[in-house]
Parts: sequence; C-alpha cells; structure tokens
Amino acid sequence: MTKRVVTGNYAAAWAAMASGVQVVAAYPITPQTFIVEHISEFVNDGMMNAQFIEVESEHSAISATVSASAAGARAFTATSSQGLALMHEILFTVSGLRLPPVMAVVNRTLSAPLNIWCEHSDIMASRDCGWLIVFCENNQEVHDMVIQGFKVAEDKRVQLPFTVNLDAFILSHSVEPVDLADAEKAAGYLGKYVPKSSVLDPANPMVIGHAAPPDYMSETRWQLNEALEKSREVVIEVNSSFAKEFGRDWGGLIEEYRTDDADAVLMTVGTVTGTAREVVDAYRTQGKKVGLIKLRYLRPYPKEELRKAVSKMKAFGVYDRAVTPGISGPQYIEARNALYGLSTPTVNFIAGLGGRDVTTKDIEKMFDALLDVARAGKTKKEVVWIGTRGVAEW
Repeated sequence: MTKRVVTGNYAAAWAAMASGVQVVAAYPITPQTFIVEHISEFVNDGMMNAQFIEVESEHSAISATVSASAAGARAFTATSSQGLALMHEILFTVSGLRLPPVMAVVNRTLSAPLNIWCEHSDIMASRDCGWLIVFCENNQEVHDMVIQGFKVAEDKRVQLPFTVNLDAFILSHSVEPVDLADAEKAAGYLGKYVPKSSVLDPANPMVIGHAAPPDYMSETRWQLNEALEKSREVVIEVNSSFAKEFGRDWGGLIEEYRTDDADAVLMTVGTVTGTAREVVDAYRTQGKKVGLIKLRYLRPYPKEELRKAVSKMKAFGVYDRAVTPGISGPQYIEARNALYGLSTPTVNFIAGLGGRDVTTKDIEKMFDALLDVARAGKTKKEVVWIGTRGVAEW
C-alpha cells in the first residue's frame, strides 16, 4: 500500500488498475477525462496489463464495455453528465444481460444551460437502469469503492453493473491523501472474474440479448429486481471483508453520525456530508440535538436501515443536489417512499445545483429549520430551496 496525495480521478484510475481490469473503454468528457488519461499512462508504462480501447463516443464506450464483460473480461469505463445521458439506452442492456462492469461517474450538471460543475442530475436521471449506485464523500472512498464495486458486482448473487459516483471538481480535481492499494493485494482480494454463465466465444457461437416476447419480460425484470434487492447482503458482507483486509470500514448502505439521541437529523449525500458533520459537532457543543445520516447507496436503497433510524426522530431532512422538476428533489422522493407510514415530519432541502458551494451557513439553515419542525411537531414547508435568488427559504 502506498500513501500519496492524489485527485479523486487518479484514485479511481489507480483502483481500476489495482483491481486487475482487463479492458478499459475510454472517451473523454470534462471533468472525467483524467480518469481514462491516467489509465492510458498506466497501460503505456507497463503498470497495467489491459486492452485500452479508444472509442468515438460515450455510447460506444459503454457498448465496448458490454462486449468485453460478455466475453468474460473484467471491464471498466468512466463518464460524466451528457456522456452518461448518451449511454442511457445501453445502461439497460448491461443490467439486463446481468453483466458486472464498474463505471466511475463524475457527477456533473446536465445541460442546458451548459455547466461543467457538480450536480447529481446525471446519475439521478439513470437511477432506474438496474445498476448499483454508490456515492463517495472523499477520494479514499472513491478508491475503495471501485475495488469493492467489482467484488459486489461479480458476486454470483448479484451479477449486475456498478457505478461509483464522485462530485465533479470537489473530488475529481482536488487532492487528498489516499492509501493506494497494492495491485497484488487487491487482485488477491478480488480473485479472478469468473462469469456466472456462458461467455461470448468464437469457438462456441451463441446469441445474447436476443428479442424476448411479452411471455418472458416480466420474469426477466423480476430476476433483475430480485438480484438488486439481494445485493444488500452482499454490500454489507463486502464492506466487512474489505475492512478486515484493508483496515477501512465505510459502514455499508448508510452511515449514522450522532443520531442516537438526536431530535433533528439531516440526510446528506456526497461531499456535503463532511460539511454537515462539522455543523453537527458545532451544534452539539451548543446543546442542540442534531445528527447526520450519510446515504451511501442509492441502489440498493437502504429502506429498512432508514426506517429504523428515522422512526426515533422528531424531524428529518433530506438534502438533494438535483431536482425532479414538478415534484421535489429525487433523493426526497426515494426517502419519502421508504418512510411511507411513519409520522416523522420530513423536509426536502435543495442546494448546490450547478456546482454552487454548500457552506456551513447553508447547512445551519437546514438544521435550524429542522429544529423548528421538531419543536412544532409539523413542517410548514415541504421543499426548501437554499440560497436561490428570489426564492423564499424557510
């Protein structure tokens, strides 16, 4: 293991190398480009024994990844924003064929207007494609989740594709100390990728992804959904085994912070979590009973864990770095569904769109509103836009 100060993009690229990836399909898009550039350097320098395929678009990148995975290779790619949108039709193909590649998604705003900064609108628009989806708070988590991603995705109980999400520029281009895994140790931890079923082989021709009439679609969709549901236990097992092997425990599907006696709790995702932790600590010194839930996995969704945690609270808030126009933030929609039937008043906070900073002052506004709700026993506003000019907050 080597400790270095690196960007989130470098951490993702190194983890792909250490994981023994055999095929990388590469197409550049800001702010993801450096991931595949770093991998090209690893291949060129003889550090990584992989086929590096330069393609003409993101659609081709994910298509090549499908083919590589279907041929029995451990495959990796990366993208952002419009690139993920261009992949959209093939995202369903990967999960529908039950293939387990890993893809790093550097979360960036979907245009228009044109914006290259952080927002979660890209992955939120793809959350129904049958992929596992994890969000990262820091560069170490990015590195570790690429490795864990292969371990989870390739498990015979799962056999589904995996996305590792990192906030654009905040992680992708910012440097932090990261323990970079030794390739031999990571390879030993992952083992060889052994496909669950037959693979494409010129010596044994076969067809995959062929047409299915209505008689079969319901069953295939049920099987995919069942695999994603069962992936919960695999995620927890892999988190535990990774902690034993590498000494870092990320907490599984969610992470709770100072929630045991909290009256008001905010659920965050991505890099805002670190800022929220500081506010929780500051408010606790003032005697304010607040806590934090870090949502790590959007798929599989931590329904039971979230219900158990929220049932003991007086007020619950959900932070979103995206919006579903006409309804609310997508994370709020997901949480509200999971919490259906509970009486805990819940508020949606939307902030940080298009890469706008989410400061400690913004988080304080969220907690102050939640403490008001905890005292009143009800909320006066369901969706709150933080720091949006011309829009009343609380």
